[in-house]
Parts: sequence; structure tokens; C-alpha cells
Amino acid sequence: MHTPPIVSPAEWAAAHRRMLVKEKELTRARDALAAERRRMPWVEVTKPYRFHGPEGEASLLDLFDGRRQLIVYRAFFEPGVHGWPDHACRGCSMMADNLGHLAHINARDTTLVFASRAPQADIERVRARMGWQMPWYTITDDFDADFGVDEWHGTNAFIHHGDRVYRTYFVNNRGDEALGTNWSYLDLTALGRQETWEDSPEGYPQTAPYEWWDWHDEYGRHAPSRWFGEPDPDDPNDQRPPLTRAEPRGAR
Repeated sequence: MHTPPIVSPAEWAAAHRRMLVKEKELTRARDALAAERRRMPWVEVTKPYRFHGPEGEASLLDLFDGRRQLIVYRAFFEPGVHGWPDHACRGCSMMADNLGHLAHINARDTTLVFASRAPQADIERVRARMGWQMPWYTITDDFDADFGVDEWHGTNAFIHHGDRVYRTYFVNNRGDEALGTNWSYLDLTALGRQETWEDSPEGYPQTAPYEWWDWHDEYGRHAPSRWFGEPDPDDPNDQRPPLTRAEPRGAR
């Protein structure tokens, strides 16, 4: 194994500063790409897809669970997939293990679900065994073929206005491997993180960063808090000093 050079702390700090410049450039480029993604055209979904869920038959609109946006990850768990019937595919299982608590994504008016061709009884058995909490539906028709996930995993994003559903984005292959955090999923959606620092089209919903964050079991129980964030410039009673130990979101 040919290791990098061993250097002094000062030399290491200088190398880190040089790397940080490139990391900041990458972060800003990623933010710019997400801004462009929010301006992608939409395509209406008119086919009446049907799924099976824990509560019975469901439409694509039902999968939104009353929220404005929907993210659907196509996981391979079905007869013919290695591991059946004890396991879903190894990669899809790793994706499931990467997920944090979905309450944070839900707080941005977004629902994330998994979908496979396995029957619900098998999905519930494996989901319980592996400790997974995400909603997981059974595909019953051409949804996987129509949305590019019949032969490989992939993630589709949707939005709805009333009863009309639109496909807004799609990513698969290595694009999926970066997913797992709340931010990575929200950055795929048409509305993004919905924070005021984002470059979004006029009229998109946005709130101040940090304020909407909460413990996953406390969402909806109290008003948004400014306990972590910059002082509110519109509130003369908010006399807290600016943050000094952490960069504002979006700075890096």
C-alpha cells in the first residue's frame, strides 16, 4: 500500500485549507445543479397505476399520503432476485439501511416510499426483520417499466396539484448511491429543501433555514423555533448574537 506522505501538523493544515477550497466549489456547484433541477419541466402522469399497501389497494396519488411531493424508490424484492424470500437485493437493502427518520422529509411536505413486486405479506415480514420503517408498496402493473425501474433500481420524484400528478425527476445507477440523507432526497424534488437561501423560481414555498427543524417526535406540536440559527432581523426582541461556531447553511 503506497500511502500519502507523513507531514507536520502545520503542513497538514495547509493541505486541508487547499482541499477546503475545492470542497466549497463542489458544494456550490451541487447547489447550482439542484437549482437547475427545480426548473426541470414536468410531465403529467395520466395512467391509473395501482399498488397494494398495508391498508389495501392504493393509487399513485394515495402514495403521497396527503403531502404535496412523493419520492418512490424501486427496490428489488421479489421472486428471482438473489436473497428471496429472506432478503431484498443487497444494494436495495443498503439503501434502506441508509435512511434516517422520515419525519424530517415529511416536514417538508414530502413522502418517501419504497415499491417492489413482492406481496405485502413478504414485504412486512422482511421490513420487520430488518427494522425498516418506510412505507413499502407492491407494484401490480406497468409502473416499473413505465418509469425506467423494471430492470434496475431507481428513484422517481413526483408532485401533485389536486388530482393531477406530475413526474418531476428521475435518478438511477450511481446517482442513487449518494442518497440517504434528508438533504439528498429533498434536493431531488421540484421544491427542493424549501429554504430561503435556495435559488428557486418565484413563488416556491420557502422558510428560513434551521427554523423548521425539530426532533422527529415533535413535529407539529409547537411553532417553529429559532433556537438554532441567526437572529431574526424582523424581531426587535431577538437580541441573540450571530452564530460564530458554525457556518450558515449554504455557506460551505
